[in-house]
Amino acid sequence: MQFFSNNLFNYQRIATREVKIGNLIIGNGHPIRVQTMTTTDTMDTAATVEQTIRCIEAGAELVRITAPSKKEAENLQIIKDELHKRGYTTPLVADIHFTPNAAEIAARIVEKVRVNPGNYVDKKKFEQIDYTDQEYNEEIERIRDRFTPLVLICKEHGTAMRIGTNHGSLSDRIMSRYGDTAIGMVESALEFLRIARSHDYHQIILSMKSSNPQVMVQAYRLLIEKMLEEFGECYPLHLGVTEAGDGEDGRIKSAIGIGTLLEDGIGDTIRVSLTEDPEFEIPVCKDIVARYTNVPSTKNPILAQPKNFSPFQYTRRKTFSVKNIGHQHVPVVIADMSAVENITPTHLQSIGYTYNADSDKWSIADAAADYLFIGDAVLNFAVPGTLGIITYASQMGKALFSAENYFPIYEAKDYVNATAKNAQVNFVMIDANDAQAKYYLQQLQADATAVLCFSSMQSNAMQSVRALFFEALDLQIQNPVVLITDSHKNSTDEHLIHFATEIGALFLDGFGDGICLGISNKEAIDNTPASGRTYLPVKDVYQFMNNTAFGILQATRTRISKTEYISCPSCGRTLFDLQETTAKIRAVTNHLKGVKIAIMGCIVNGPGEMADADFGYVGSGVGKITLYKNKDVVKRNIDSEIAVDELIQLIKENDAWVEAE
Repeated sequence: MQFFSNNLFNYQRIATREVKIGNLIIGNGHPIRVQTMTTTDTMDTAATVEQTIRCIEAGAELVRITAPSKKEAENLQIIKDELHKRGYTTPLVADIHFTPNAAEIAARIVEKVRVNPGNYVDKKKFEQIDYTDQEYNEEIERIRDRFTPLVLICKEHGTAMRIGTNHGSLSDRIMSRYGDTAIGMVESALEFLRIARSHDYHQIILSMKSSNPQVMVQAYRLLIEKMLEEFGECYPLHLGVTEAGDGEDGRIKSAIGIGTLLEDGIGDTIRVSLTEDPEFEIPVCKDIVARYTNVPSTKNPILAQPKNFSPFQYTRRKTFSVKNIGHQHVPVVIADMSAVENITPTHLQSIGYTYNADSDKWSIADAAADYLFIGDAVLNFAVPGTLGIITYASQMGKALFSAENYFPIYEAKDYVNATAKNAQVNFVMIDANDAQAKYYLQQLQADATAVLCFSSMQSNAMQSVRALFFEALDLQIQNPVVLITDSHKNSTDEHLIHFATEIGALFLDGFGDGICLGISNKEAIDNTPASGRTYLPVKDVYQFMNNTAFGILQATRTRISKTEYISCPSCGRTLFDLQETTAKIRAVTNHLKGVKIAIMGCIVNGPGEMADADFGYVGSGVGKITLYKNKDVVKRNIDSEIAVDELIQLIKENDAWVEAE
């Protein structure tokens, strides 16, 4: 498709319809808008108003409030009136699940309603239903009858609508016909969009949210293709990763999903769903959007899309193995300590290696770097045998560097003419924007020791590197590739977003056999700016980069090194203190490498997200928890005071528990 041929190599926002939400315009080239959602009880007017104001003052351009029943929908009028009385006119969005009557009330009050096509009419019982075409069409007519009143109310009152598909709450009807797939997510939304269009109602925004960034990205790309094919136009898109979690992990996962799509020019408004107070989501949103503010469209050569690449499905690029890099090996992590003049064993603690002088042994963490780049430094101690050392090629003539686990790194122009090379591994740096890049690829194609290191200093670095990968695919080059990127930012959030977007996007496309991160301004990051963003102390920089590298691989599901938490951001439907409970569950399960635990505040997405988790902890009533194994209920309505212990017992019963060391 022409859109992907263009936007995979160049930054250019997709043209979308213009949608008016109160005094705010979304789409059609307008700025990417940032939004969040309140976590208070909607019936607690004072608390909801105060939290909404905090979100607005943090920079939210829309604020969503849950309306699970008629009474909450009606109370939106009181909330809106109080906000207007206090001078706040930011558009409000009513979040609707299961209750069309609440949506019809809210549509007369607030500027926008969000409906979930998975549960607006349908119910989810995890049933497989075999429909004939006639029976399926009858179901669509049933949806039309129930959905049309809301469409007409929105049209009459000038209310906008988001048709928001959630991967975790696809209906049994969609699952039965399309399975748990990106096309199922797309069709779920298009069924509702077709009905709206039949009534000439177009004030619509769409979303394809998932807790899995890979699924999310594929679904949005596919939605673009289907809208252009069927309607010849695109509606504005709301981007977000559901149940991203909190802290660094939540920010990394959100930046990978949202950033990958924004890099493709997809997206008109974003929400970062963190298990934190909603006003803390806004600075993260702003940092993501800042990458695309006043950025000119870029001009990379348009390449033909290789036959063995699809933007709609994940396939890891085929490579041969060089030592432990490429082929079926998990991507390696390279720690960059080339700026450290005198590296000691203590420095290695930051990248997962702890030396015990009494026993003269190293302990190695699950998230321990595989290689260490030392530049032209000299190590005066013996490193663990599992850690490869990378040094400049000019250093390799020295006696120390003849050791078995020392490997050279070259500039491509030097390597192709070099006579002395390592017999096992040679790292070769290629700038994606170098006019000779294709030539270097051709020269290295038959070199079984060459690990390519791709990078770019251009503003559209990700697209430039992706273009180089396409050259490699076209030339059928199978050397493994390490992705290198430096950050020139200052704050932790900005670093995370930069790394996650530029590198995470490529891993989602199946590119990359290793990762190496660098921060250029290490001397400045221990200063706390007036904005209040958190800066890292210098001593934590290398641990931060190592953790971030492993976090990116975890979020792209290319290398699992820790427990994964699928944790919703909380809202007025939440039936327990989500932040406190998430912290409590993390504290006792964070050593369970590779185990996926979903922590859901209520039933809306809970059961559906269980299909992507090993175990689930879902609010089912006030003070009551239901536990899942995958999507199956195991224990219902457990008292929340004992629910964490019961979760641990469930994990043990299924042989997924190990004792913490």
